[in-house]
Amino acid sequence: MNKNKVNLSVIIKKIPVFLQLFLNSCLVILALILSFLLVKEIIVFFEILMTRGSSDYKLFLENILIFFLYFEFITMIVKYFKEDYHFPLRYFIYIGITAMIRLIIVEHDHPTDTLIYSLIILILIIGYFIINITPLERPIHLWFFNKKEKN
Repeated sequence: MNKNKVNLSVIIKKIPVFLQLFLNSCLVILALILSFLLVKEIIVFFEILMTRGSSDYKLFLENILIFFLYFEFITMIVKYFKEDYHFPLRYFIYIGITAMIRLIIVEHDHPTDTLIYSLIILILIIGYFIINITPLERPIHLWFFNKKEKN
């Protein structure tokens, strides 16, 4: 019976290691796919510049913002590995702001939608500001963490 408990505990301890390895390998595959799409986007840039000239600036701006989205996702995956398997929240905010800016540039036909997208950007910037002023670790010496002393 003890031998079964030992084997089970070893298996249970191996599960997170296996899942972390699986997650890391999937992220590497995703980074490779995003890198391929990033290179493909650069080729599209040159095609737009060579064939259409500077007359189609909306398409060019849209492709630039798509390029930055790929770039930010790849950067976020790199940061994940550099920061000991942790996604920094600020990179998700960067991606959200870039995506909203892309929507404003591409779909600016309806003023109400543009206003809503602008408000979303404002909310994301306020969230980013709150993240930057918040300390990384919680201070231990706050009034609600102190235990009352018995006299």
